[in-house]
Amino acid sequence: MASANNAMSLKAKKEKAPKPKYNMFQNAWFMVKLAWTAKEKKVIILSLLAAGLAVANNLVNLYVSPTILSVLERKGSVSELLWTIIAFTAGIMFVSAASSYVNENKLYGRISVRTEIIKLLNHKAATTSYPNLDHDKFKKLLAESNEAAGSNSQATEAVWETLTTLITNLIGFLIYVNMLTAVQPVLILVVLVTTTAGYFLGNYLKGYEYRHRDEKSEYVKQMEYLSGQAKDWSAAKDIRIFGLRSWIDDLYNKAMGAFMAFRQRAEGVYLWAKIIDVIFAFLRSGIAYAYLTIQVISGGISAAGFLLYFTAISGFTTWVTGILSGFSTLYKQSLDISIVRECLEYPEIFRFEDGEPLKAMKKDYEIKLENVSFRYPGAQKDTLTNINLTLHPGEKLAVVGLNGAGKTTLVKLICGYLDPTQGKVLLDGRDIRDFNRRDYYEMFSAVFQNFSLLAGTVAVNVAQSETDINLDRVKGCVEKASLRQKIESLPDGYETHLNRQVYEDATMLSGGEIQRLMLARALYKDAPFIILDEPTAALDPISESEMYQKYNEMTSGKSSVYISHRLASTRFCDRIIMIDKAGICEEGTHDELLRLGGKYAGLYEVQSKYYQEGARENEE
Repeated sequence: MASANNAMSLKAKKEKAPKPKYNMFQNAWFMVKLAWTAKEKKVIILSLLAAGLAVANNLVNLYVSPTILSVLERKGSVSELLWTIIAFTAGIMFVSAASSYVNENKLYGRISVRTEIIKLLNHKAATTSYPNLDHDKFKKLLAESNEAAGSNSQATEAVWETLTTLITNLIGFLIYVNMLTAVQPVLILVVLVTTTAGYFLGNYLKGYEYRHRDEKSEYVKQMEYLSGQAKDWSAAKDIRIFGLRSWIDDLYNKAMGAFMAFRQRAEGVYLWAKIIDVIFAFLRSGIAYAYLTIQVISGGISAAGFLLYFTAISGFTTWVTGILSGFSTLYKQSLDISIVRECLEYPEIFRFEDGEPLKAMKKDYEIKLENVSFRYPGAQKDTLTNINLTLHPGEKLAVVGLNGAGKTTLVKLICGYLDPTQGKVLLDGRDIRDFNRRDYYEMFSAVFQNFSLLAGTVAVNVAQSETDINLDRVKGCVEKASLRQKIESLPDGYETHLNRQVYEDATMLSGGEIQRLMLARALYKDAPFIILDEPTAALDPISESEMYQKYNEMTSGKSSVYISHRLASTRFCDRIIMIDKAGICEEGTHDELLRLGGKYAGLYEVQSKYYQEGARENEE
């Protein structure tokens, strides 16, 4: 019942799905223009050549037997027969060789065009307005677009083969129509009717599995989930302790049984599709055979003509089927290409190139939040409400509060990752929405709880760039972060690779060493504002406090925002604000807040007791 309901729900969603923004002709033209602008014009030329050679190859093979038979019918000389055979053999060899050469070389151009699409998608994902990354529509478009560009068989590359085949079939169709019209136009009608009827009826039956894909995907999803759980090392202990193996096996077998029953139904439908193909082929060939036989008997055409036209009728059927199949395939591929285009053209919330530039960077900016409220899309209430806060030049501000209070959301608003639902974020009195948002980002150095460690060298990770790295500056920042001895002890020093996902020889740094590397990175950028969003949450309280003190020493004179749920770590800050119930509930220095005796003081007392008890237990 649950599976049926899920299938109905998915079906309802698909029925409500919006119409694609672009049709298949527009998307085909998009790919042609992309190949042209990506300097891969050869893929267009080679595709046209491939189509022409495919038609030439078909015509040579069509005429070879009738021509040889015609020579024999009129009792031509042996030399004429030999030269005819040699000419056709040479023609077949030339066309085949040329086709092989063209088909081999057009592959590289197709890959280059698909790679260009991947590059555009990566650029969109890396530069799009930050809120887009949290929108379900954009995330779905991006995932589907990446899949459409993920391999040689996907639409963004396979479409070239479809276009080539479609052009081939259209040219062949026109040539064969002209040829068969000379014999009997009725034959063209017979072929068109039987081929089209057989194609659409057979296609409908062959589409059974596609029409019931929601039912199939439900069974596949269940089997993949259960199979994944059985192999997941994190579930291994539970499986053994609670004896879950037989239960997982039973569930898997039920899902497999339902899937096999579905496959049997599908195969039964496909059998009927094959029977219909045979029936229409029999009708088409029977009518053509009877008509051409009568023509031979009545002297209308020769035996060679009979062979030519009968073969042409079969070939004409192939062209017609190819055109129908080509447009069908192009339509399906067009849907994927349309998704790619919609992803690339997804509207931006922030201003970028059309925003006011921020080129003259200075050190004494002031950021002010004026009556700022923020609510995430779909949420029932605000995460933050009516926040009024000023970050003064050179000030060290701590933001504290319980998990889920909105500390990280506040930082995202300050950094310009989010725009307020209500109110304004001002930079020196100007709404940050007026500026080029990329320029605004340049003013921040940040270390987040989930930071990015690039698959590159130590120097690249500090400089966040592959080019124009100031190595002396890198060394100086690493020195300030107390990591120089470690880095210079490595065999390749600052050229040591990090991240083993890419480099097998990569060095694995400890958690504390990575933290210091992130500090060096923040120092290298030398931005006016430093943001630390619980980057040391995985460390113990003492290590975190030491690390924050290190940040404090190294960022002297800069405006800084420190976030931590451990209150002792940020007591050195000039000002502390505590977030609770979507607003700032307390504000002041560490000592002032303790004297106030409010929520901050209460939470600090609880944490102090916890750390003291933990220290005593460790001593015992």
